[in-house]
Amino acid sequence: MGEAGTVEPFVYEGRPQRIIFGPGRLAEAPDALRAIGGSRALVLSTPEQKATGERVAAILGPLRAAFFPGAVMHTPVEVTERAVAIYEEHGADCVVSVGGGSTTGLGKAIALRTDAPQLVIPTTYAGSEVTNLLGETAGGEKKTQRSPKILPEAVIYDVDLTLSLPPRLSATSGMNAMAHAVEALYARDRNPVTSWMAEEGIRAFAASLPAIMSSPVDRQARTDAQYGAWLCGMCLASTTIALHHKLCHVLGGAFDLPHAETHAIVLPHTTAYNAPATPEAMVRIARALGSEDAPTGLYELARALQIPLGLREIGMPADGIDRVVELALKDPYWNPRPLKAEPIRNLLRRAYEGARPE
Repeated sequence: MGEAGTVEPFVYEGRPQRIIFGPGRLAEAPDALRAIGGSRALVLSTPEQKATGERVAAILGPLRAAFFPGAVMHTPVEVTERAVAIYEEHGADCVVSVGGGSTTGLGKAIALRTDAPQLVIPTTYAGSEVTNLLGETAGGEKKTQRSPKILPEAVIYDVDLTLSLPPRLSATSGMNAMAHAVEALYARDRNPVTSWMAEEGIRAFAASLPAIMSSPVDRQARTDAQYGAWLCGMCLASTTIALHHKLCHVLGGAFDLPHAETHAIVLPHTTAYNAPATPEAMVRIARALGSEDAPTGLYELARALQIPLGLREIGMPADGIDRVVELALKDPYWNPRPLKAEPIRNLLRRAYEGARPE
């Protein structure tokens, strides 16, 4: 919006994707798969989500070609190569990804190489299921790319699949999704549609995540969190990413840190870094959080959710900060505030210690 409240020129590109949202919708998986042209599915999950993956495979019945419960964080190329070999060996013609961002990432990587249609059935709040963005790791570096082949054709959001998600994982997954919305509010290619989705997505998570921590089987809170995940994922699908995602990709690729926790820890600090250059975005974030200050509001939400506040708590080595700064500046993403080594180093020090953002 301009100073007088008028709408400035913008471009918004809708994504061709079917969203099936509501309790009990998992039963529609066979029809959803047929609708996107699938008849022999490679079902994917992480080892931890194997039981849920097997349940989905059973629902698919004769549409199941094979099951690969080997998805891992950060989408290593070597894992993708194993999964593609299984896909080809069993004559699969589509992919069904069951789980969170790790499984969705593997499905996208397979689709990029084979042009397989994808059905994603999320069990977390990652939001990546609605994006055409893929981050792959090779040689200790995580690189991202966009392609129409990467975008899943259909997504089933069934709240019943999230009821067993542990509260702490729910909280970090939700904060991860919120990062997509925060960056969308100051993205170079933001527009009124994505800005509305971003603020609404942050608001949905700010209300639902504390409720989930208090009562993990609160179906309405879980439904609201899935709604927030969809909105925040749409923000990531429709806008470009900046410093926050760059730092998290570097941290994940270099030190194999847990993806969602990394985003949750870094988010208040990258928001503070960009606050001077993005006052309108900060107003909207603070309003959605019910806070007077956006970075502090995000930090206090993380504290209230009792999730890790410092990178050292999740395994980052103390001497790793300089390496992260170097990699972040080597191939930087556009960012609203110019990227300078020393302020980014200070940001990372505070994120490492779990200090308040400044």
